[in-house]
Amino acid sequence: MTIQYLQAYIKAKDHHPEWAKDYLLKLVEETGELARAMRKERIPASPDQIKGTIEEEIWDILYYALAVANCYDIDVETWIPIKEKLNQQKYPSEAQFELDR
Repeated sequence: MTIQYLQAYIKAKDHHPEWAKDYLLKLVEETGELARAMRKERIPASPDQIKGTIEEEIWDILYYALAVANCYDIDVETWIPIKEKLNQQKYPSEAQFELDR
């Protein structure tokens, strides 16, 4: 699975550019829910018990971040390496960012 696939899936399922601010508000809301799940160390006991867990909230955050990107026709996979190059300059690391991985 790629970010490009996820972004296209979300765009096909839920694309309303006029809702950009609403998607952002949902992103903020889901971030708060992730904080709560982390504070309470909620992890699923099984795949069918994901509600309210860290795993669920991380997916929700990714979903709304990509929905916002779609509102602005931003190809996230194109911009990740560009931003990562800036990050490497600011925060040098031994870890190497590899394209096509």
